[in-house]
Amino acid sequence: MRDTSPTALAQVAEYFKVLSEVSRLQVLSCLRSGPKNVMEIVEATGLGQANVSKHLKMLMHCGMVSRHPQGVSVFYEVSDPLIFNLCEVVCDRISTRLLAQANQIETLRTPE
Repeated sequence: MRDTSPTALAQVAEYFKVLSEVSRLQVLSCLRSGPKNVMEIVEATGLGQANVSKHLKMLMHCGMVSRHPQGVSVFYEVSDPLIFNLCEVVCDRISTRLLAQANQIETLRTPE
């Protein structure tokens, strides 16, 4: 990290806080394939319309998602696709850790 001042770290913490909710990750994952309106996100995620709207508002507030009116509809899209790189790094790390744990368990189960 470049700036480790309390103000900068608070912004980093807020960014990760937004990513710490499963429903918001579902919305982001849904938007990975391209812009969608609220009803398309509702159908793809199984979340309620009010819930999706609430999460979109939070994602827009931190700049992860943007909205684009088109006629009578509003479409949402990911503003910063690098967010998916971050998610992949985290998923890879979790996968590596779980594999190591499974190997440790297997070692304990295997008689010598």
